[in-house]
Amino acid sequence: MPVKFNMKIAMLSPISWRTPPRHYGPWEWVVSMLTEGLIKRGIDVTLYATADSVTGAVLRHVVPRPWSEDTELDPKVWECLHVSALFEEADQFDLIHNNFDFLPLSYSALVETPTLTTIHGFSSPKILPVYRKYNGRAHYVAISESDRHPDLDYIATVHHGIPVSDYPYRDKPADEPYLLYFGRIHHDKGTYETIRLAKQVGIPLVIAGIIQDQNYFDQYVKPYLDDDQVRYIGSVGPDDKGEVLGGALALLHLINFDEPFGLSVAEAMACGTPVIAFNRGSMPELINDQKTGFLVDDLYEAREAISRVDKINRPDCRRHVEEKFSVDLMVERYIGVYKQILGR
Repeated sequence: MPVKFNMKIAMLSPISWRTPPRHYGPWEWVVSMLTEGLIKRGIDVTLYATADSVTGAVLRHVVPRPWSEDTELDPKVWECLHVSALFEEADQFDLIHNNFDFLPLSYSALVETPTLTTIHGFSSPKILPVYRKYNGRAHYVAISESDRHPDLDYIATVHHGIPVSDYPYRDKPADEPYLLYFGRIHHDKGTYETIRLAKQVGIPLVIAGIIQDQNYFDQYVKPYLDDDQVRYIGSVGPDDKGEVLGGALALLHLINFDEPFGLSVAEAMACGTPVIAFNRGSMPELINDQKTGFLVDDLYEAREAISRVDKINRPDCRRHVEEKFSVDLMVERYIGVYKQILGR
């Protein structure tokens, strides 16, 4: 039975995509899972998101549609209107949970309601002055231990959770095995490195994700697409994720940056699919090396890992996610953070 907590939470979501997203939108997806999980526990949540968002919470909206889906909308204009709408109503809430990055912090000192910011990674060192200014006044949550910045104080680290039961477990990959790249197509995510590796080992590669950098796609991905050895299937929505992830021999996550979390890594393991990832950022926090996948330092080690991927026990991958990266666990940890803040 849900337990009633005497707290009113204002949940601020980004507006680049709908909450939850139709296909891509990791921050919006995490906000949606957290919001609905809190509601199930009897917590009063008001969600500030796009007008087309779908939620069991009270929905407040200013922007009619996600700006990534409507080029007529100026992101700066609508983001300012979106954030200010919440802070103008701040006295209606016990706590503001900001999932919108740094901009809302510049409003936080103007209201008495405490602000908690989940830092979903740092897009650039240039945004750090804002976080430094409000350090000690606002409360910060990191999404991984590796993503904590030494200049900032954090109230907690809360790993993202996924709805594990929504991912069908497969005890073996598809009859025609393939390697999988699943994520935005960008240099940071290592799309080209993944293509190189797949061609070296001679195993078909499926690429799924939005094209975030068109020039990168045109130069480093498109020339290798042949609908045989290397296929691009576009962005995969929630209804098809399980089939694409579960059928893979392995998910390749050959990142060129320090990944703050990596939802696709947890999603793949939930389906029983091992992950081969460069040992950067949060990857050691997500992957149990040699048990749910392999942490490697270069393409040579990644190639060796592919030859041993059949040694990974797929039930261990699923169990690992159930125990460490469930939505229920994420929600419970955030409730603990809320209580800690409101008890001060």
